Amino acid sequence: MVNAGIVGVTGFAGEQILEILLRHPQVRISILCSHRDKAQPIADFLPRFKKRLELVCYPLDAQAIANKADLFFLALPHTVSMDVVPVLIRNKRRVIDLSADYRLRDTRVYEKFYSHPHRDKIGLSLAVYGLPELNREKIKNAQLVANPGCYPTCAILALAPILSCCLDSFCLDTIIIDAKSGVTGAGRKVVEELLFTQVNEDFKAYKVNTHQHMPEIDQELSKIAGKRIKTTFVPHLLPLNRGILETIYLKKDPAKRLKVESLHKLYKNFYKTEPFVRIRPEGEFPRLRDVVGTNFCDLGIYEQKDLVIIIGAIDNLLKGASGQAVQNMNIMCGFTEEMGLR
Repeated sequence: MVNAGIVGVTGFAGEQILEILLRHPQVRISILCSHRDKAQPIADFLPRFKKRLELVCYPLDAQAIANKADLFFLALPHTVSMDVVPVLIRNKRRVIDLSADYRLRDTRVYEKFYSHPHRDKIGLSLAVYGLPELNREKIKNAQLVANPGCYPTCAILALAPILSCCLDSFCLDTIIIDAKSGVTGAGRKVVEELLFTQVNEDFKAYKVNTHQHMPEIDQELSKIAGKRIKTTFVPHLLPLNRGILETIYLKKDPAKRLKVESLHKLYKNFYKTEPFVRIRPEGEFPRLRDVVGTNFCDLGIYEQKDLVIIIGAIDNLLKGASGQAVQNMNIMCGFTEEMGLR
């Protein structure tokens, strides 16, 4: 049994973590915090938990909560976790951070994309990138896990088999990621462009090739490939609550013969032991309703003479955030990886 705390519980991701942990047989929720000004029952903020959970949600004070749990989930806005993580680490707590504060290894890149200096290089040196399918062994013993972003989770899982096994057969300078996300990916905040009247019956691209998840995607793909990878990334906002669908295009190198008989077989073999990655049958492709409400990443592969198209789908609040965070907790604590997530 692990005592868990959720910091930032009143946001979309924090609320989803709370929902998962309430049904987790090996977790006792021991502390809830948010940026609210005063302590109140969590059901006052989130009425869905009335008569399900009697805990109070406290204002955030890192030092005051440090000894209230064994493991903390930080579901805080970007740049805020850097004020909390050092305190928890000094108190020998284990931390899963859902912000971007500990994902990017280069602090100059972090400052460029998040317009804020990085203040915790010691924590950054400890952080393990929390994508279980690729970093499971490192996650097991980590004190600090940097939970991946939603867009990067889908993109990295979609491209990892090719970059791991047959990257020399592709033109890697022409990877295009066409991504679409529901509105909850932006977090629980009141801004004009996320109002119902602005989103409903509309569809648009935003932050074209400048999105803050770009360097995270490129960093992790480069690590897999063993060489620099730079993608073209275009996100779009769907008039939906949740879900991400990405269509990824790669060109084959005409000068080199693809060294595998079938990419579909490659993907099936690469992920054959992974509990939350599903490869669709040949000729079939995922859709959002297949994954929303689950911790699965579904992948479909189409290949022709000179082009490969990979389509991936996840729930941005589950495999793209809170579900993956709980998956990481299960690994860290030695629980069955699917516990609480099926």
